[in-house]
Amino acid sequence: MIVVTLAVLVLFAWAQYMVRSEPPSVDSGANFLVTAIMVLILFTLSSVTTLTVSIDEKYIGIKFGYGLFRKKFLLSEIVSAKQVKNHWYYGWGMRFWFWPRMCIYNVSGFDAVEIVTKNGKIYRIGTDVPSELESSIKQAMHV
Repeated sequence: MIVVTLAVLVLFAWAQYMVRSEPPSVDSGANFLVTAIMVLILFTLSSVTTLTVSIDEKYIGIKFGYGLFRKKFLLSEIVSAKQVKNHWYYGWGMRFWFWPRMCIYNVSGFDAVEIVTKNGKIYRIGTDVPSELESSIKQAMHV
């Protein structure tokens, strides 16, 4: 996600440079709306470049980037946790997948920990250390 964000930043910087290097006319020049949209896209992309997972005595918390997108799972509602591999086509970011029906939170790679709640909902949390996250969740569930 960091590479994608940097690539988009370079693309937008190049576009702004090209627009500003043209001689002024009625149809040229930096458009404020286009610039605002570029900034909004970069802000959104940069907010999902990292994923932080925290576990305390009551919750598993996940937070993307600087905290714009976050979610908490009540430990008492979790039935199981296991290591899984996401398919490449599941993508990255926050995803809702229809078959199997689940929510995916991931920023890179394919390793994840799948948690199932008492109401049957499935969530996958991407991680670089799936065995450590799985054991930490299981340990917190049994405390």
